[in-house]
Amino acid sequence: MAKLTVYGTPLSTYVRTVRLLLEEAGVDYTLKEIDIFKGENQSPEYLAKNPFGKVPTLQVEAEVIYETPAITDYLNTVFTNHQFSPSEPLLQARMRQIITIIDNYFYPTAVGAIVIQRLIVPIRGGKPDEDKVKNAVAPAQTAIQAIEAIAVGSPYLLGSQVSIADFYLIPIFIYLAQTPEYEVITAQTPKLRTWWEQVQQLESVKKVCA
Repeated sequence: MAKLTVYGTPLSTYVRTVRLLLEEAGVDYTLKEIDIFKGENQSPEYLAKNPFGKVPTLQVEAEVIYETPAITDYLNTVFTNHQFSPSEPLLQARMRQIITIIDNYFYPTAVGAIVIQRLIVPIRGGKPDEDKVKNAVAPAQTAIQAIEAIAVGSPYLLGSQVSIADFYLIPIFIYLAQTPEYEVITAQTPKLRTWWEQVQQLESVKKVCA
């Protein structure tokens, strides 16, 4: 089997997305830590692999792939025979919808504003920007309620099989659930609350997101 190396910060939600897929697939890989807090993602060595300095980056033998959608699509195709994407066209579309909602609307508010201000800023000795948090709650609600509306939730987002969409959302919930805003943001999403209680029990989640 090809030698796989994932470059990234273990705490990154997108790095965790890729690792959850690999763990669920039972594929061997090496995690090469890139500490974004120390600027290692801007080193010449790393920029040679990913010119944008983002994480994760996947190296497959001599080939390098970056951008999480490209990485997960490649892994799902080559190593799992599309195990983590639905075969039914409408559900395929729903999966892409959920991922796009997360990327464009949920991550920027839930992680980019709330999680950073509530969890990261205090750890680094700063004071949370309450206005940033307050202004992010409504957009985060809109995004998560949109996911609730199209999710199947029995027990995973798209039905009985865990999918790439789950791998995207789980790492965000890991952090968001540690903030006071979690309750109000998810108040109108009963399917996702039940989903969250169940996916926390996955061994891959316990390993990657511990």
